[in-house]
Amino acid sequence: MIVFRDPSEVPADFGPSAVAIGKFDGLHAGHRAVIERLKADAAASGARAVAVTFDRNPLALLRPELCPENVVSVDRKLELLSELDLDATLLLTFDQELASQTPEAFVDDILVGSLHVSTVLVGQDFRFGHRGAGTPDLLRELGPDRGFTVDVVDDVYIEGIERRVSSSWIRELLSEGDVAAAAKVLGRPVDVRGEVVHGLKRGRELGFPTANLAETVDAFVPADGVYAGWLHDHDTGIRYPAAVSVGTNPTFDDVLVRQVEAHVLDEDALDLYGHDVTVEFTERLRGMVAFEGIDALMAQMGADVDSARALLASDALE
Repeated sequence: MIVFRDPSEVPADFGPSAVAIGKFDGLHAGHRAVIERLKADAAASGARAVAVTFDRNPLALLRPELCPENVVSVDRKLELLSELDLDATLLLTFDQELASQTPEAFVDDILVGSLHVSTVLVGQDFRFGHRGAGTPDLLRELGPDRGFTVDVVDDVYIEGIERRVSSSWIRELLSEGDVAAAAKVLGRPVDVRGEVVHGLKRGRELGFPTANLAETVDAFVPADGVYAGWLHDHDTGIRYPAAVSVGTNPTFDDVLVRQVEAHVLDEDALDLYGHDVTVEFTERLRGMVAFEGIDALMAQMGADVDSARALLASDALE
């Protein structure tokens, strides 16, 4: 997949293109429905399949006090888009200039002028241009004179649930630690990626060595607690079952920031320092608790490992 970071980078002979526009934060099941429709439309018309998205949530500029935390980082969003067999993504810088652009100028300069669009795909609630004046209906009005059609994709729902799929719903589920439900809404497992760094080595001292991720990870971290999950070591390509802890370790009260720590099951001699890893969350086992003494903590850690092992073994058989 080609990534253009400015309309000026798009070659003059690029296109025609079928274009899907959106924030695509998290690349959840709703976004994936748009992308699948995009690829079908592109294949039917012989056009290139292109996603147009932004380098930040527009609210980060327009109403920062209302801007939610991203479900995934921009780099992770591009990585997820690249896995969907698109021809290109145009990543627009959402600055004051873009925010002030009229909907008509956005269409003429970017969609028609740069991408030579033949089909535009958007969700029902899509808004664009200055003060959000652009709507799917406006795109339909502008399309005939500019040579493109508009395909509005319906909201996506999880079977048996009346709430539509959205990034805000995913944030709620992750804030509650319900990673199993969040995975259904995402259409993929909940995960975070980062570098393994040195920690206090307390887990090793207690008999449960952990791989500590750096503070900067590429996705919304689920609620504090202990989870069954997996650690994928990108340096070696090996995927390990793991018990994962998220939080500040309240038993000791000396960890100042939330940490993601993964104890790889039955692999106590692993040296993962400096490795690039993804930690995948399968199911929450319990919340974070301050224990009265080391013995109680170690007993619970042993029980957590047993629970994670049993859950992941049954998960692998499904």
